[in-house]
Amino acid sequence: MVQKAKILLVDDRPENLLALEAILSALDQTLVRASSGEEALKALLTDDFAVILLDVQMPGMDGFETAAHIKRRERTRDIPIIFLTAINHGPHHTFRGYAAGAVDYISKPFDPWVLRAKVSVFVELYMKNCQLREQAALLRLQLEGGGGKAAVGGVKESAGLLAELSARLAAVEEQAEALSKQLDDESADAAAVATAAHLERKLTGLRRALDALEPGTGSGTAAVPSPN
Repeated sequence: MVQKAKILLVDDRPENLLALEAILSALDQTLVRASSGEEALKALLTDDFAVILLDVQMPGMDGFETAAHIKRRERTRDIPIIFLTAINHGPHHTFRGYAAGAVDYISKPFDPWVLRAKVSVFVELYMKNCQLREQAALLRLQLEGGGGKAAVGGVKESAGLLAELSARLAAVEEQAEALSKQLDDESADAAAVATAAHLERKLTGLRRALDALEPGTGSGTAAVPSPN
């Protein structure tokens, strides 16, 4: 059974956290609250998250500083961050958000449908990433199994699984390529471009991990690179 993804909501105002929960509850994932940057960093020490919704204006450690800490940690540096802000200081303020590592920057009040759609993209990507990693690990164990007929049968079964995984990933890669072409054709904003770039990096890592398991690449003994 596939576990639910965790989404970290960071805001110092309880009413804002409640509103985010109401908007994202339809995704049927696990929503984790944090009322400060410090509390968010503690949560990230023990749990894995699909995406972080981070308020910019917070007392003490603000969103920019919190994001900087997240990006410095190897465990959390690849988690997508969506900045939420109630103020708009112009392009400079927005670019500061992207410079801090955000994949998107949304001003309040925001469209609930848009926010939910954007979060759902990262949740789906996270779930596919987890599924592929688990299947790749299982495949590696099968390839490293015992000798004889059982091993031959395991290799054949693994080859079929590998082909299925490759086909699934190819379908996602095709969708990502189409998205990139669309962004090239239109005057896309920086948020869309950053999101597409993040997706491409993830897919490249997954493809490398899958290719390492192909017969003839030393997959029986070599370590599988992390898709992250």
